[in-house]
Amino acid sequence: QVQLVESGGGLVQAGGSLRLSCAASGLTFSMYGMGWFRQAPGKEREFVAGITWNGGSELYKESVEGRFAISRDNAKSALYLQMNSLQPKYTAAYYCAAANSRQIVRNTVDYTNWGQGTQVTVSS
Repeated sequence: QVQLVESGGGLVQAGGSLRLSCAASGLTFSMYGMGWFRQAPGKEREFVAGITWNGGSELYKESVEGRFAISRDNAKSALYLQMNSLQPKYTAAYYCAAANSRQIVRNTVDYTNWGQGTQVTVSS
């Protein structure tokens, strides 16, 4: 079965950096657009960043553009999210997901498979 396993979350001070990883198995990773989402307590899950099947295009939530960078390594079936200049408002559980398309999609309903999430906590 499809598995997406996130890692790399943790506690970091404001202004710090983290790199999230997502290891994929059970699917032909290179065929799918991928995304990172986050969900804070009491809030809806929201799109953070997406990347096309070949890494040729990226899309970001406006508030993280210039701070976050999504990338992928199809040979390793791995997805990454480099997060810099972190702020307390970015505290959330972060999820990777595989789209039902080769392209970038922003809506959760367009994603077929999800990881279990990794917690990112940014202290002030």
